Amino acid sequence: MGEQMELDFRFMTLEDIAAVAKLEQMAFPTPWPPDAFYNELTKNQNARYVVALHEDEVIAYCGMWIVLDEAHITNIAVHPGYRGKKVGERLMRQMMGMAMVFGAQSMTLEVRPSNTVARNMYTKLGFKEHGIRKRYYSDNNEDAIIMWVTLR
Repeated sequence: MGEQMELDFRFMTLEDIAAVAKLEQMAFPTPWPPDAFYNELTKNQNARYVVALHEDEVIAYCGMWIVLDEAHITNIAVHPGYRGKKVGERLMRQMMGMAMVFGAQSMTLEVRPSNTVARNMYTKLGFKEHGIRKRYYSDNNEDAIIMWVTLR
């Protein structure tokens, strides 16, 4: 098996917002604006955001809200140049572990039916499909698949 790329994980800081907003623009047709991340970090007490760094560069990030015993993944993005290297999977494993530390017993997320790569990764991590949110994505009215996993 190939050698794993060296990654560092840490909580997102305000200084990371510019890099994260850039990743968001590369990854999504309707990216969150920088002030949305600022509000998440400064005003939302349920929010936990983590960045993945390779050689001190932010190459991925993930956010979640933890409410009581549930964690909800808000967004996850990996720099296009680092996709296919298990960065997203390793970041999700970090988030799942952190969610448990903060008391979550389950985790949920929405994913586009067309995003086969992400759906396969979530399935590998134990997520199961549990319904549809109709016309969830505003850019093209695509439905979202709701996925859940029980954290152990």
